[in-house]
Amino acid sequence: MSHNNFKMVAKTLFGFEDLLADELLKLGAQDIEKGVRSVSFVGDKGFMYKSNLALRTAIKILKPIKSFWVKNEDDLYNQIHKIKWEDYLKPTGTLAVDATVHSQTFTHSKFVALKTKDAIVDRFREISGDRPNVDLRFPDLKVNVHIDRNQCTISLDTSGESLHRRGYKTDTNIAPISEVLAAGLVLLSGWDGQSDFMDPMCGSGTLLIEAAMIACNIPPNLMRKEFAFERWQDWDVELFETIEESLLKKTRDFHYKIIGYDKAPSAVRKAKQNVANAHLDAFISIKHDDFFKTEKIGEEKLHMVFNPPYGERLEIDMENFYKSIGDTLKQGYSNTDAWFITSNLEALKHVGLRPSRKIKVFNGKLESRLVKYEMYAGSKKGKYME
Repeated sequence: MSHNNFKMVAKTLFGFEDLLADELLKLGAQDIEKGVRSVSFVGDKGFMYKSNLALRTAIKILKPIKSFWVKNEDDLYNQIHKIKWEDYLKPTGTLAVDATVHSQTFTHSKFVALKTKDAIVDRFREISGDRPNVDLRFPDLKVNVHIDRNQCTISLDTSGESLHRRGYKTDTNIAPISEVLAAGLVLLSGWDGQSDFMDPMCGSGTLLIEAAMIACNIPPNLMRKEFAFERWQDWDVELFETIEESLLKKTRDFHYKIIGYDKAPSAVRKAKQNVANAHLDAFISIKHDDFFKTEKIGEEKLHMVFNPPYGERLEIDMENFYKSIGDTLKQGYSNTDAWFITSNLEALKHVGLRPSRKIKVFNGKLESRLVKYEMYAGSKKGKYME
């Protein structure tokens, strides 16, 4: 590890570890190691900027600065007090601390966060007489404490607000899918930008936008207002702009169509607004239409990924709804790979088709399945005679 390189940890959703490791490999990370809901890697400051800008399946990127064993609260306080916080923060700066705790000794993450903040603030008071204030929204330094049994890791949060907040979404009243989840589902579906893409129940357009950015190799976080590292002492705006430019040089042309339908006019308006915010109008067209009344345009291969509304959020007649998905695919969509996510495993029985893949994922806390149905090209009748 050259002296400019350091270890980082990218957090992700359960089931996306392989995708994230693959993204990191393609970006040029070193020493990639998969964990549970996380992948660690090694890179320099420029790579820290690059990974925040370019990773689609990362929720946040942490930079560990110290690890130690802790016996009790006093021990925790003393160890944190010893860290040279003045290297990372001005005495008059602001900080926020968040803690994750899996331990018999330490049971309350709020308490651990408070103890950490006290130790940092006390050190500054002793050294300089000034003390940093807490600012939970936009701190100059965001500190992450992770205690696993008796092993404590102190990290700096390089990202700030979760990376799923890409910056293209206007506030929404629709049950939206997170941008990181959307990107992961599109990547899990094997989408590579080599065909038309469709989301027939597109809601606020998240899957369409993530699919377009994947197809064109556009870094997902270009639109973000701010990353945490921009408030650090060692912020290098020229390096950041160089990294941004090098990523933009790698974007590619896309020669197919990305199409969205939704039967709610409010969703269509919202989706069009989000697509415009993301500057992707050239690639994505959205129509007010009811999927169940449509059929595929043309013979060419179609790649479909969608997130049907489901019972926890929207009351619908489950059996008929999922039967209609199957019927519409059978009758109107030959030569189509159709992928969708559902947390209603019962409902899948009503689709009336056999999925060729089932991948376990989580949508928030809901255990879900991403399923694939392959609709073949050619004669519709012959293929589906039961």
